[in-house]
Amino acid sequence: MQIIFNKYHGAGNDFIIIDNRETSINPDNKELIEKLCNRHMGIGADGLILIDKHEVYDFEMKYYNADGREGSMCGNGGRCAVAFFHKTAGNVTKGSFLAIDGIHEYFINDNTISVSLRDTRPPILIDGNHFINTGSPHYIINVPNCEGVDVINKGRSIRSSQNFAPDGTNVDFVEYLQEGIFVRTYERGVENETLSCGTGVTAAAISSKWDKGPGKYKVDIQTLGGEMSVSFKTSTTIISDIYLTGPASFVFAGLIDL
Repeated sequence: MQIIFNKYHGAGNDFIIIDNRETSINPDNKELIEKLCNRHMGIGADGLILIDKHEVYDFEMKYYNADGREGSMCGNGGRCAVAFFHKTAGNVTKGSFLAIDGIHEYFINDNTISVSLRDTRPPILIDGNHFINTGSPHYIINVPNCEGVDVINKGRSIRSSQNFAPDGTNVDFVEYLQEGIFVRTYERGVENETLSCGTGVTAAAISSKWDKGPGKYKVDIQTLGGEMSVSFKTSTTIISDIYLTGPASFVFAGLIDL
């Protein structure tokens, strides 16, 4: 059996996208997804996205980590899914799609795609650092120099620590810049550092402004894979109107024999 696949990346966070409206991939086949995402013996990606039909919304996005397991919300994956839908559906510049955590709105402006993330609760402190769930759980550690951090080993040790058992957490290392922040992320499920993480930079952006009190904010973000921005509104009880904005690029398409 041969299937058509597409490869996209959002600021270096890369995904295999399969149009499951035309092809039938069994999402329970963990070994197949893991093999497709393998960078040495497969196509190679941080995760796999299935685009399914939906009667109400433009499409349904189902996201799977590189370890083959279904993941929580992926912000960059959502932007890449929108880019794929835009390419296949014609001149669509705004709409909505369904993901594992609910409905997400999107709009396309020139070369960037903005995707809404669900409202979230204020950060909590764990061992003096912020922990925020922006569709996926993130533990934020502020550092003076991101380039000097051993993201893989330090992130891996925190990801599986007792504080976050049994499911673990993503770990974000954040450096404050003159304008905005620089973020590096260790992603659970990928079990490695990724070039960027959409829900991670969102959590880092919220964390960076939380002490300033309620208000509307926009934070510019630098990652190893490129630049993004996050806008949001904070109150004492909720963070709302969250939008993740950045590039989402088509890389290549091909056929693979399963």
